[in-house]
Amino acid sequence: MSYLDQKEPPRREDRLKACIAYGGSICGMADRQKRCLQDDGERCFTQGSICLLLPGIAILNSIPDSVTLLHGAIGCGSCAHSQNANVRSGSGLRRGKVKDALWLSTALNETDVIGGGEAKLTEAIREADRRYRPSAIFVVSSCVPGIIGDDIEGVVERVQPQVNARIVPIHCEGFKTKVWATAYDAIYHGIGRVLLGEPEEYQPVLVDELGELKEKYRLSRTVNLMNVSSMGRGDEQELARLLRSLGLDVNIFPVFAHPEEMYKATQAAVSVSVCPTHDDYFLKYLQEKFGVPYIIKHMPIGIANTGNWIREVADFFGFQAQAEKLIATEEEEVQAALEEFRPVFAGKKVFVSAGEFRALATTQLLAELGFKIVGIRSFHHDEFAEEEYPKLAAYGEDFPFSIANAQPFEEANLLQRTKPDLFLGHWCSNATATKLGIATHVIYNTGLNYIGYQGAYELARRLYRQLKNPSFSKKLSRYARLPYTKQWYEADPFKYIKAVGSEPNV
Repeated sequence: MSYLDQKEPPRREDRLKACIAYGGSICGMADRQKRCLQDDGERCFTQGSICLLLPGIAILNSIPDSVTLLHGAIGCGSCAHSQNANVRSGSGLRRGKVKDALWLSTALNETDVIGGGEAKLTEAIREADRRYRPSAIFVVSSCVPGIIGDDIEGVVERVQPQVNARIVPIHCEGFKTKVWATAYDAIYHGIGRVLLGEPEEYQPVLVDELGELKEKYRLSRTVNLMNVSSMGRGDEQELARLLRSLGLDVNIFPVFAHPEEMYKATQAAVSVSVCPTHDDYFLKYLQEKFGVPYIIKHMPIGIANTGNWIREVADFFGFQAQAEKLIATEEEEVQAALEEFRPVFAGKKVFVSAGEFRALATTQLLAELGFKIVGIRSFHHDEFAEEEYPKLAAYGEDFPFSIANAQPFEEANLLQRTKPDLFLGHWCSNATATKLGIATHVIYNTGLNYIGYQGAYELARRLYRQLKNPSFSKKLSRYARLPYTKQWYEADPFKYIKAVGSEPNV
């Protein structure tokens, strides 16, 4: 039985044994006997976290000709305001038309919590369809309807015959899981259940026998390039360039893909993940339901990782010789371009904090550039990262490794101990590092390049400028202070992590 036969996806804690608490070293993670914790009570104190709605709404708002209807308190959609610039620029670059994020809210209040919000949701769906005439309406369930028991699926089933848009239920009840990457499963779950069939009005274009053969040939070389906001347009173009150099066609899915064109994902020869953290749930379904095989192993950040990513795709099509020629040419060019930066990078200490695979892959790129790695913090752990830890341990010196869903107090302690020259972070972590006087750079921004050979060069160029002039962070640290005491900086940064079957060291 497929997970998509169920109304909502399982928690990643259950499906992948994902966890959010570990404090130790990279060599400890590489040692199979020292697996990170896997119970639900990992910390006896937490300071902040990340809600599923943040990545979930970011993906849904990118989809053209759609409405994102948030069922819950109106404040739950506030993150959409900060994401609108990405939606506007991304739609303009990809589809030639600027699109604002279009999200509505049922704005549940105290009365709705007592009496239920199903009637309000019903009217909101009808109004969204009448006012905007979209191809799809994504009904996103937040914490409140999950707690009071609103039957989202039942409402959708009753209202669907009354509206033209296809209604897609998305379950993003944040209280159900501590692993915010479950949001990707929730998005794929809704899309897979509703939007993968060809539109009813779709009529295939009549072609002659030669045209039909050409189309079959094209599809036999079409690759689903998966992107759930793990890269911006520049990175998409870089990977598409590399794949097309092998004679392949590219279908980018699901961000900025039109709802009526999503069925094309079921016709590709193979699906290729860019970030294993994001895609396994959907890729396994595409294979089970539609027979589309998948490749989910490397994140193409860094020189070695990009080459390995290309080889995996080439092996599937039998293009090994072309791939090796392409890789050799690209590596020679990027290595020559990086030479001017290496003297500045040599021996500089760097700390990386990001989502699971992005943190690990970016750290490998930084090691290739000549940096000394002094610490990594990733937001969660699951089975896909297990092959990456030995790679990092093989670079030589051991260094601190942390798994935490935010927890800035632990990060501040680690930064004070390791004293890096440079910090690459995500989800506001850069503010913590900057207040400590550390030069920082954002590890993810859809307007910048990070992926492939072009991304390696562009990131190196930006880091070079940052290290040549770190005065902003140094000056800011004289006037800005973090709220932590000297006693905390001297304490074990992982003292609040509760080991399985034991008490925390508090």
